[in-house]
Amino acid sequence: MTPEFFQSGWAVFPPDPGLRDWVRHAIPAAKIAVADPAQAHWLRCGGTWFGGVNILPNNAAGAVAGSGPLDGPAVRFVRAQLGLSDISWDRAQVSVVHPGYPRPSEGETDAAFRFRRDRDAAHVDGLLPIGLDRRRMIREPHGFVLGVPLTETNAAASPMVIWEGSHQVMRTAFAKALREHPPETWGHVDVTDAYHAARREVFRTCARVVVHSSPGQAYLIHRLALHGVSPWQDGAIAPPEGRMIAYFRPEMPGQVAAWLTAP
Repeated sequence: MTPEFFQSGWAVFPPDPGLRDWVRHAIPAAKIAVADPAQAHWLRCGGTWFGGVNILPNNAAGAVAGSGPLDGPAVRFVRAQLGLSDISWDRAQVSVVHPGYPRPSEGETDAAFRFRRDRDAAHVDGLLPIGLDRRRMIREPHGFVLGVPLTETNAAASPMVIWEGSHQVMRTAFAKALREHPPETWGHVDVTDAYHAARREVFRTCARVVVHSSPGQAYLIHRLALHGVSPWQDGAIAPPEGRMIAYFRPEMPGQVAAWLTAP
């Protein structure tokens, strides 16, 4: 699996009893967090998407609600093959999608909605819109994106999508944009134009792949890969609570320089 991940930028890992037990503990905690009125601001897209960033109450070992530490084939792959042996887990995002996704959000421009609907809101994590002009800068350099499904769905229920090999296009584009700047300043360099040009190249040259898995499995997305969420399709199957996935994005040791240059 190692060469395939580094070439394609993603991998789905086989079911694991320990991870299935982790999900059993995590899903009640996730439902409580999603229902908390203090988190209602995460409900967007006309009530069809709950963003839920960092709301799962797991600890730095990934344990939640009496579970053991987060583990399984994907976690072991990260430790062994990505060189991230000492992971401090962030509090997971709980992403929930409901039938009808996406609908326009309040205040969302027509262009932004079309991009969400037609291009899956494709993005690279960690590039934040800064300032009044909302210029993109690499402010949250994650080590990877780990998706852990919490509910059983089929592949029509707004799965993750990724553009295969896009991490290589993005790495080249960011390296070119940053090469004239000292590495310690990279998190403050405007990479908007390079990012948008690279994204257009990815749409032209990389295959869009649906990434779907079930509770007990996990999938790994390369930190530089362009990815997004597919619209809800006819024939989608999901429980009443919706398509619910926990996403972990631990910080990359070495910050932006390592984010760009590590495998």
